[in-house]
Formats: sequence, structure tokens, C-alpha cells
Amino acid sequence: MKLYIKYMVSNRCKQTVKEELKKLGLHFIIVDLGEVEIMENLTGERLEQVKSILFNCGFELMDDKRAILIERIKNVIIEMVHHSSELIKTNFSNYLSEKLDHDYTYLANLFSEVQGTTIEQFIIMHKIERIKELIIYGEENITEIAWRMNYSSVAHLSNQFKKVTGLSPSHFKQLKDKRRSPIEDVGN
Repeated sequence: MKLYIKYMVSNRCKQTVKEELKKLGLHFIIVDLGEVEIMENLTGERLEQVKSILFNCGFELMDDKRAILIERIKNVIIEMVHHSSELIKTNFSNYLSEKLDHDYTYLANLFSEVQGTTIEQFIIMHKIERIKELIIYGEENITEIAWRMNYSSVAHLSNQFKKVTGLSPSHFKQLKDKRRSPIEDVGN
């Protein structure tokens, strides 16, 4: 049985869900961002128990098909931007279409209608948050970060960064109080 879980956006979230499922005596096949496949079929009281335990951990069990698809779109973007060690060198619209097996126009229209923002804006917000993280770590210079994040130039990255944050990347780097947001709050 597949369960779709809202606000499951990091490896720590996956670990928490695994632990809670084990406590309930449930056996999982796959635990991924936003979805879990368990061996058991849950009905009634048992499903409510899972829903309640997940809610107490800050998650939400979803059953609406549109909400599930929106959450899957978000999780694919988060996985690609924040958790992939590969360089982001792909066209996001093609990537999302292939990964979710839906036409991109349908995905984009649904996302905009439900979220009140575009997929592109959501991606930009997450890329900027990832760039902040990379700047704070200080392991790469801005040119390397621009290349890693698939910007055509440092100027393009800097312009987009400033448009979103109000600061240049170099000014952000100088701040003592680095203003970052938890992944689950970006774009919501």
C-alpha cells in the first residue's frame, strides 16, 4: 500500500517516518520523499493511527490526488536541488514530465492553480536557498556555485539572488546572521 505524506522533505524526515512505522509494527518497502510503500493494507482504525502518529511528527497523510501530485512535484524539485550530488544540468520541465509521467503543461497549470505560484518560481526559491547553503559552507566560490546550479553565468546567478533576497551573494556571505529557511517553508 502506498501512502503519500506531506512535509516529508529531507533525509531526517525519512528517518523519522521509518522509526514511527517500525514502532507501529508496519513493514515498509520504500520510504522516499513524500511517499512510503508498506506491505500491509491499512483500513479504518489502523489508518487513523498512522495519520495521528505522522501528524504528531509534523507530517500529514494525503489522499487527494491533486494534493498528492503537487507534493510529488515539490519533492522532485527538492530532491534535485537540495539532495542530488549531481550537477543540475537538466531541463526541469522535461525532468518533471519524465519523473512524474505527466505532461508538463498539465503539471504547471495544476501547480499554479493550487499553489498560487509557478513551478519556475518554486524552483528559483529552492535554488536560491541551496545557493545560500553553499555560500555558508564556503567550500566553493561563486563561479563554481553558478556552474553547479546550472546558471549561464555568475551575473545571472547574482541578479537572480539579488532579486529574491535583496542582497548580492558577496554581501550575503559577509553577513554574520545568515538568513536561511527550512526547506519545507521555501515556496509555501
